[in-house]
Amino acid sequence: MIDEILEYDTPRGRVTTVTVFNASGASVQLISAGAGVRSLCVPDRNGEMADVVLGYADVADYFGDGPAAGKIPGRYANRIARGTFTLDGVEYHLPINNGPNTCHSGPEGFHNRNWTLEQTHDNTVVFAYTSADGECGFPGTLTVRATYHWSDDNVLSLRLEAVTDKATVLNLTNHAYWHLGGFDTDSVLDHLLWLPASRYLPTDPDLVPTGALDAVTDTPMDFTTAKKIGRDIKADFPALLYGKGYDNCWVIDGADDGKMHVAARLHDDISGRTLTVSTDQPAVQVYTGNWLTGCPAGKHGEVFNDYAAVAIECQNYPDAPNQPEFPSAVLRPGEKYVRNIFFALGID
Repeated sequence: MIDEILEYDTPRGRVTTVTVFNASGASVQLISAGAGVRSLCVPDRNGEMADVVLGYADVADYFGDGPAAGKIPGRYANRIARGTFTLDGVEYHLPINNGPNTCHSGPEGFHNRNWTLEQTHDNTVVFAYTSADGECGFPGTLTVRATYHWSDDNVLSLRLEAVTDKATVLNLTNHAYWHLGGFDTDSVLDHLLWLPASRYLPTDPDLVPTGALDAVTDTPMDFTTAKKIGRDIKADFPALLYGKGYDNCWVIDGADDGKMHVAARLHDDISGRTLTVSTDQPAVQVYTGNWLTGCPAGKHGEVFNDYAAVAIECQNYPDAPNQPEFPSAVLRPGEKYVRNIFFALGID
């Protein structure tokens, strides 16, 4: 049930939080800043509740935070090389905010906008945002909706929908950071991660894909058998050296059919909690919080350090607008963008 709706005045306007409890007493709190997930409380194997999502004590800190914690980046999540792409013969220029590139569409992307709480009903919360033609350099007026549903079996589903009045490019995801132990330990490096992905996207030193799809076999990028996140994170391997850890995109095996597939499974042996992420997106970016040190203080007084949590971001390929061999990121008038991500919490 929708348990509590609160409003907070911030320099960026009035921010709304919505807390939803299910029948078992597990809860999620959603926030209009970036249409994000601020907390998610679920039981461990002993029935003890803990908050397993990184979030901030001060709601004003959700604007302009480097990690984009829990929020929906856009109009194009991840990187676009040199902040430039060409669509229908027209070249577009975006803000540069990540070395020589654009990441998450620049400092005023969707994750740093205050979305409108459109409706709440039956454990469902809908946020909406309209992005003006030319915002952050992108063409077309784009209307976006993010629909969250918290089920009685501890599944948080997210449906992302958008329409445009002019051809544009679009890539939406959720950027929640997970620590299934409830931040009782300093890092997530002992969590077990499984990815049903036999290929990944190698990048240049600025973390832009080269265009190749390389096999993970015999590399530190291989999570086809579950292993601890930290086992190979310090390996002498280009992808890990470029990002100071994992900040890479994997191609989900079989996911080119547009149907729902498991994208990742995360497990914490100490608490017994397991997160299974499913999606109809073609790829998943895993970011091991390599630069979390210095981010805002947590809801429970936590001071977050590097590797304190891991983001599992289901999405299209980074830089797809510049790479014709990648799945198309173009949305045209008359079409509807619809993507789904399910976060299922359980005990193993």
